[in-house]
Amino acid sequence: MMAGPLLGLADLERENALLLSIIEAVSTGPTVETLAAAVARLIVDATATDVCFVHVLDDAERSLTLTGATPPFDQQVGRIRLPLGTGVTGWVASHHEPAVIVEHKEADPRYVPFPALRGTEFTSMVSVPMASDLAGLVGVLNVHTAARREFTDRDVRLLVGIGRLVAGALHQARVHRRLAARERAHEQFTEQVIAAQETERRRLAGDIHDGISQRLVTLSYHLDAAGQTLHDEPGYAAEQLGLARGLVDLTLDEARAAIGGLRPPVLDDLGLAGGLASLARSVPGLEVVLDLADRRLPEHLEIALYRIAQECLQNVVKHAAARSAQVSFAVRRGHARLEVADDGAGFDTGATGEGPGGYGIQSMTERAELVGGSLTIASRPGCGTTVTARVPIG
Repeated sequence: MMAGPLLGLADLERENALLLSIIEAVSTGPTVETLAAAVARLIVDATATDVCFVHVLDDAERSLTLTGATPPFDQQVGRIRLPLGTGVTGWVASHHEPAVIVEHKEADPRYVPFPALRGTEFTSMVSVPMASDLAGLVGVLNVHTAARREFTDRDVRLLVGIGRLVAGALHQARVHRRLAARERAHEQFTEQVIAAQETERRRLAGDIHDGISQRLVTLSYHLDAAGQTLHDEPGYAAEQLGLARGLVDLTLDEARAAIGGLRPPVLDDLGLAGGLASLARSVPGLEVVLDLADRRLPEHLEIALYRIAQECLQNVVKHAAARSAQVSFAVRRGHARLEVADDGAGFDTGATGEGPGGYGIQSMTERAELVGGSLTIASRPGCGTTVTARVPIG
């Protein structure tokens, strides 16, 4: 396809029509991808160029992704990524300056070919930054022509102006997408909290019904029997009182265990570091090495990390066949980090389910995520297992 001069180089009416079309497109508030595709089509139709690429800076601001393109290159959207500084597009993003290549792109040291974009079929190109004072750099806009084209300063200024318009709209679309994602995450977090609360309530209700309640009923039988036979059969009454006393002791133990299930009392007395040390001493048949920072955390974080460590050590004893384990707790750069490592059998973390070691990965992961953190499992058969929980303190 032979392309004519950009906008006829003097056609102010077509230039204004193009700008108005782009303003109309960006004011409708579409998604990032839809907006990029619409802008690419408008530019090609109005400028008599052959193809347009819209590369958008990712959220980490380290690379550019092809987000919009005219056919047939729309099939490559989302597949082409290039780090800042790579190719002409990456150079424009790094330097915030336009680049114009009239011919012999291969001779330009900035040029990097992408076979999927068929660069050898196009002779001339203009690449401009999409940036604004409010949004900063958002991406890079490229137009290409198959025939040789002498792009003028006015051509470049027009494309820079288009890039500035599109930058603001793309910035707003990205902000909206982030807010929507954050809202979805918040909804999921709330659902997880409610589900966790209900699960804990059902567990506690079951413990009270099956343990404490049943023992209190049996205790009442023994006391009734003792009261009815106290004068006629004092020996039997004494036996019933002895059984009742034993049930009282068991019931108190179960009550303490139920209370401890809600909030480990050791955390109130000793804090997380002291609680982890006490937990390590209670593990049978396992040498536990400790490296613990003496640092208090908000109550909900201490409970979450204590429960994760508790479950880890229980699984080490039950399933890992380990001789020793190490428990580390540290606070750095606004995050608390808990690590439990053992020298046991390990397992294949790529396997489905929770692995042959029986590690409650899902349970521990949910505990970490409920306080805004994350959990990672590193393990291989024969090489032990390391569980790391990292949670923000703020």
